[in-house]
Amino acid sequence: MASAALRRRAFGGLHGVGSSLFHSEPYGCGSSFSLLSLLRRGLFRHLSTTTSSGTEAASVVLPATTSEPVVSVDWLHGSLREPDLKVLDASWYLPNEQRNPLQEYQVAHIPGALFFDIDGISDKNSNLPHMLPSEEAFAAAVSALGICNKDGVVVYDGKGIFSAARVWWMFRAFGHDKVWVLDGGLPRWRAVGYDVESSASGDAILKASAASEAIEKVYQGRPVGLATFQAKLQLHLVWTLEQVQKNIHEQTYQHIDARSKSRFDGVAPEPRKGIRAGHVPGSRCIPFGQVLDSSQVLLPRSELQKKFEDEGISLDRPIVASCGTGVTACVLALGLHRLGKADVPVYDGSWTEWASKPDTPVTTS
Repeated sequence: MASAALRRRAFGGLHGVGSSLFHSEPYGCGSSFSLLSLLRRGLFRHLSTTTSSGTEAASVVLPATTSEPVVSVDWLHGSLREPDLKVLDASWYLPNEQRNPLQEYQVAHIPGALFFDIDGISDKNSNLPHMLPSEEAFAAAVSALGICNKDGVVVYDGKGIFSAARVWWMFRAFGHDKVWVLDGGLPRWRAVGYDVESSASGDAILKASAASEAIEKVYQGRPVGLATFQAKLQLHLVWTLEQVQKNIHEQTYQHIDARSKSRFDGVAPEPRKGIRAGHVPGSRCIPFGQVLDSSQVLLPRSELQKKFEDEGISLDRPIVASCGTGVTACVLALGLHRLGKADVPVYDGSWTEWASKPDTPVTTS
């Protein structure tokens, strides 16, 4: 059972707000998801994954019953015209990188892709960065992007596999399992020679703006119109500070931290001011880059398994992931999903929340 704090944050402090804001259309866009119909149209045919050596591994068949969380650029290229497939550019960068993801999206993105603003589609009642929004707010934003419950969603970013994993986890946290990360992201798409669009369509920019506006309206208690997407928070995928505190003593879950080893050890300063250095007592460090190869493609199963086992992580026991602000923890969750662990929770507030509290224990190495 979720804590009262999580329930308050999950619904964004919106008391009595929800059905009064918009009319819901179950499963969106007037029809329910049909695997048979998608197979007939060829949308969820065979998806191939790419190994670290660049060769094609055995194909897998979607949809969400598979443990495979990524799709190849070759498959996506052949599926762009499918009507029930939505592609999202979820690029996001650390403040010190001084990169503007929306501007980069307008310069070059996968044809037909929409822009998903991680900072914008977030909890407006929290002072922590890009926390999960309420169910109502997520549903309103995703509906504004033109996404329905019946749609398959492929997410990518400008680094390879980085912030796309966060949006993959967000959709799953709100009950949408028909979501995958593009293996290798935009860099791999361009490396194999596939075309990009050099200017965003007016419709795409309008949808991105509409999604941001919808979030604001929900948190202001204003109506947002018809919702084509229904969100249902999966509480078991989202951890709170209280759950992490409890786990320090009980050690029921193995806690893995996706930050760099220097930050984990407390020898490197945190990028955000006022945040103590170190890690949660009892947690282990697995920097997110260790589950990717040199081209930012997710490692194959055998190599992934060795990475976790080498760090003393048992795949037979429960695992919870965290990082700096809840972004790269989702990369570890992505890798564990490939290994068959589909329900790895993420501590949403992560180190930024933990280390900003004066009474939370911190360990350094």
